[in-house]
Amino acid sequence: MRKRHGRYGFDAPWALAGLLFGAIVLLALATASFTLDILPAGLAFLFGALYTLASAASYLYTTRRGKFAVWAEELGRLEGGERLLDLGCGRGAVLLLAAQRLEKGRAAGVDLWRSRDQSGNNAPVTRANAAAEGVSERVDLVTGDLRDLPFGDDAFDVVVSSLAVHNIAAAEGRERAVREAHRVLRPGGLMLIADFQHTPAYESTLRELGVVDVRRRDAGWRFWYGGPWFRTEIVEARKPAS
Repeated sequence: MRKRHGRYGFDAPWALAGLLFGAIVLLALATASFTLDILPAGLAFLFGALYTLASAASYLYTTRRGKFAVWAEELGRLEGGERLLDLGCGRGAVLLLAAQRLEKGRAAGVDLWRSRDQSGNNAPVTRANAAAEGVSERVDLVTGDLRDLPFGDDAFDVVVSSLAVHNIAAAEGRERAVREAHRVLRPGGLMLIADFQHTPAYESTLRELGVVDVRRRDAGWRFWYGGPWFRTEIVEARKPAS
């Protein structure tokens, strides 16, 4: 994987802050328990603190390195001339990895640019990252809703999304987003949706749309947000050729 030159922030920074705060509180309780000579409580709090710190380390690794490694492998199948769309592109972690491989193609990213989903999430930051990675001329950024994409039918060869669709609160809205992703994907095109929630529903929606070549798989430990209970799955699908 190439060295990254952009700044990509932290996924759901409030969650990482919560893990770190929890570890600090548990360490304080462990210290107080040992000081008061309450050994069982001290050991329990110490174990909880170490466990929470390990979860925070897993989260930090995924958001800063692990997810990039996973997506670099997923995008290795690009041939270089595709038109690619990244749904909920944020600061460009996946979008710009793809653009580096599209020497004759083009990558578009669509987002509503909300910082609660990713720290520092806004279009100027993504443009700056594209410039830092040397791919500005291959990248288009669009402000838009995943439930109503501003693109025509069959507009893209590849549609990807990383931890974005779950941010839509209502199940109906998430279904609309998957249907929109299917609509803008050309027949025979590839779809890759990575998420840690609702992936069975994404797969079900695609099957309802007539997609037969679809599977859901574990992305592995590099895409854990704290541990295997917050693992990421990838829904991979090929739109039927017309």
